[in-house]
Amino acid sequence: MAEPSVWTEEGIYQRMVQTIRDHQLRPGTKLGEDRLASAFGVSRTRIRPVLARLAGEQVVTLTPNRGATVARPTEQEAREVFQVRRLIEPTLVAAFMVRASSAEFETLSHCITQEEAARTQGERHRAIRLAGEFHLHIAQFAQHQTLGRIMGELVSRTSLVLMAYGQPADLGHGPASSACGCHDHRALLDAMRLGDRPLADQLMQAHLRGLESQLRFAPPRAHAPDLNALFQPAYATAAAD
Repeated sequence: MAEPSVWTEEGIYQRMVQTIRDHQLRPGTKLGEDRLASAFGVSRTRIRPVLARLAGEQVVTLTPNRGATVARPTEQEAREVFQVRRLIEPTLVAAFMVRASSAEFETLSHCITQEEAARTQGERHRAIRLAGEFHLHIAQFAQHQTLGRIMGELVSRTSLVLMAYGQPADLGHGPASSACGCHDHRALLDAMRLGDRPLADQLMQAHLRGLESQLRFAPPRAHAPDLNALFQPAYATAAAD
């Protein structure tokens, strides 16, 4: 008799969110119920509510008769994600500064240190996750349940946006990458430690605008082929014959 799965519905949800934030599930990836059920060792009935929850957060797209896929944000949706983040994250920063203890500042500092180490070691997925966790820690410590929940969804959607429209260097390829820059995070942390709310607000806004500016919505421009290079060798060979 098979042993019961250790995966709860919440555990499956959290694991799928983590893989998306780690850039391990790319936009457009099919999420078949049977394959997910087999991977987690559960029945399809345990998978369906998780997919429905992720669809409600716009992280998964459910299409009748075609099943579920990882969402592929449009350009408008991508810009809306950053617009909303610019609206709510300064509020979370302000609430964090009112409530934060030295221990919570140290948690943020440790998160940045880990992110820096991950980038230096070329651990792209880990660096991406830690960059998102920095923002999520601020939301958590701000103790604003509604905005904190929204931030969780926005961080997941930001990962999809970066995968869909970010350049390779933006996504953490190599030690010098700074898609969600450690320097930005350090400067923001310093401003929060000093209690300088206007500066912290300014730095958060600049940081988010910088992230958005890295996105490339137009496909790469194709270079016109060199017809001489393509066809002259063939012509020369034919003429010689």
